[in-house]
Amino acid sequence: MKHILLILAAMTQVLTACGQNPKKEMKTLVAYFSATGTTEAVAKDLAAVTGGTLYEIKPEVTYTAADLDWRNKESRSSVEMQDKSSRPAIVRDLKEADSYDRIFIGFPVWWYTAPTIINTFIEAYGFAGKTVIFFATSGGSTIDKANKDFAAAYPKINWKAGKTLNGFSKTDIKAWADKLK
Repeated sequence: MKHILLILAAMTQVLTACGQNPKKEMKTLVAYFSATGTTEAVAKDLAAVTGGTLYEIKPEVTYTAADLDWRNKESRSSVEMQDKSSRPAIVRDLKEADSYDRIFIGFPVWWYTAPTIINTFIEAYGFAGKTVIFFATSGGSTIDKANKDFAAAYPKINWKAGKTLNGFSKTDIKAWADKLK
């Protein structure tokens, strides 16, 4: 009788295991460009709450304070943002870009949209068929124009509306990210 019970218990375990359909874990990338460190802080919190891989989008030539002077029409950032075809060179060191299912891309809002270095990043790695969500920091602008601009420019990407995360706590960031699953 004891052998029969052991066999039945083993068969139950096998049948139960066969009936389970384990959910594939989504692999998340949290990529960010941060000229002054503000967006970087948010990106670190987002990576922590999503379990995502943190990746910095680095320009080949670092931006100086003079480059970021938006009041100067001759500054590097002003010139780049006035030329929609501008693609500042980046350090291309992201490993296994195709292995990520969900990509968060963070940036400071420049001239009501994403800095053109974000175009460089997207065009360098593609992300066609992937889910991409923007997050941003800003002195007062929303992320709405960037959401529209990039959805139109890169239609093969599965875009989810992003959000400006100014002043968000880690708990707030987690709540927002959890809604996107």
